[in-house]
Amino acid sequence: MSLAGPVASQVAGGITTQEMVESTQMAMGWSVKKTLLGKNIYNETGQKVGKVDDLIIAPDRNVSYVIVGAGGFIGYGRHDVAIPVSRIEERQGRLIMAGATKDSIKAMPEFQYVSDAAGRDRMVAAAEKDMAAGRAKVEELERKSSSATAEARLRIAQQSADVQADVQAVEARLSDMKKAGAMRWKSFETGVSDATVRLRRSIDAATG
Repeated sequence: MSLAGPVASQVAGGITTQEMVESTQMAMGWSVKKTLLGKNIYNETGQKVGKVDDLIIAPDRNVSYVIVGAGGFIGYGRHDVAIPVSRIEERQGRLIMAGATKDSIKAMPEFQYVSDAAGRDRMVAAAEKDMAAGRAKVEELERKSSSATAEARLRIAQQSADVQADVQAVEARLSDMKKAGAMRWKSFETGVSDATVRLRRSIDAATG
């Protein structure tokens, strides 16, 4: 399945919701709310290939894209892609994209909202910095342990274990957020944030 035009990092901007709806209704004769959003998309054989999550109008209003969410059946999490509205047609109450398959949807570039992607990248960078600090603290504690008394080594070992556990917790939550995709990273933001707070506290408490 081939698509015309760039779709990997497209951004909607400079257009109101009402203008978007009016533009799409005029261009397609469809109601965005009643006909598009939340509707499944099938190929001509009746196989479901995704679901419409959003609608994007290019700034010049010449091209419209539906944001199709494909997940679960093609792997962990979701994979959202931008597909020109012209590729979709309605047949007997169903949205049909001829020639589409699960694999062809999966192979398309993932759609990202730029603002969401930027926020996600900042969150990832901050969490990775905290994890690096945690690993550095563990190395520092190991050096201190080599010359510490037996009693101090027990205390240091516990502190090191606490820091390592919190590093692993951040790593696990960050991995979940990355797999969720750029459009849904905010649902994982609290978990990552809480884990990094605990890690920083463990680092501060690990004095050796």
